[in-house]
Amino acid sequence: MITCVVEYVIDPAKTDAFERFGRRWMELVGKHGGTHHGYFLPAEGASDKALALFSFPSLAAYEEYRRLFGTDPEFVAADSIRDESGCVLRYERTFMRPLFPEPTRLNPVGGRAEEAQ
Repeated sequence: MITCVVEYVIDPAKTDAFERFGRRWMELVGKHGGTHHGYFLPAEGASDKALALFSFPSLAAYEEYRRLFGTDPEFVAADSIRDESGCVLRYERTFMRPLFPEPTRLNPVGGRAEEAQ
């Protein structure tokens, strides 16, 4: 599995447009074999930072999805939300591999978790 983390600098006055942009990309990632983990937007205080995380089963699967950029009409339309609104000032992509916690089960005595077998 490979996870793409996208760090955005957004225009805080255009958060509504950024949310429309994000909702469309969440649909497209799912439609093309990925799992979108959501967009994370500023919640309190002044901030122009936002994050998106989504995963594909492999780098090859991600690259297949990326081949649609600039050519597939749905991808072009999703990017036009960003381009026409100016909601994204810049962004940077980083690829990561997840490290998940080991499976655990609740120990009925004492409420402590112990490793599953």
